[in-house]
Amino acid sequence: MDKGKKIINGFPFVHYQQKVFREDEMLQRSDAFYQYMNQRRSIRDFSDKPVPLSVIENVIRTASTAPSGAHKQPWTFCIVSDPSIKKQIREAAEKEEYESYTSRMSEEWLNDLKHLQTNWHKPFLETAPYLIVVFKKAYDLLRDGSKKNNYYVNESAGLACGFLLAAIHHAGLCALTHTPSPMNFLSKILNRPENERPFLLIPVGFAADETYVPELRRKDLREIAVHY
Repeated sequence: MDKGKKIINGFPFVHYQQKVFREDEMLQRSDAFYQYMNQRRSIRDFSDKPVPLSVIENVIRTASTAPSGAHKQPWTFCIVSDPSIKKQIREAAEKEEYESYTSRMSEEWLNDLKHLQTNWHKPFLETAPYLIVVFKKAYDLLRDGSKKNNYYVNESAGLACGFLLAAIHHAGLCALTHTPSPMNFLSKILNRPENERPFLLIPVGFAADETYVPELRRKDLREIAVHY
């Protein structure tokens, strides 16, 4: 048996070696990461400048390190770069978004969106070099056709998407979390199996030269954290 490994109740475990920093290093690293992540913004004006596929694959690898219920990893990340497929996705998304903006959304919801200046037009779905379509797996399909349960699927997929957005920003790219509702058209266009449900549609790329984002204020620590 390899050094650093042991069997516990019949399952293999490996020794975890935590990297320990001095207190001042911890403070500096945590503050630096916060300052960097605080620069992250969702954008809607993308450049069509190409991005290496290997970068997209790496950020998805990072997303896959997220924790998941019973380590089931109940997610599939579809990388879309084919212009014809992006066009189909845009057309279907705009159809749903038009219905939402004109009849589905409440007046309160529309008023809450006014300062963001969003509408049903979604040209970024074709402009961005990549769309990452995240599917959550309600259950796993085994080779014999039987089903195997997954656990905390929404929470697991959400955590993976959080890791993904951080990795995209860390790579020097921009993204948008897009949720046209309903999103069943994504399953049809991408021909996904019955156990997968569309969870998030994320355009990824560089910001256009003339990109403006709303001037937002993030909540202060005192508004989001309670110390007991």
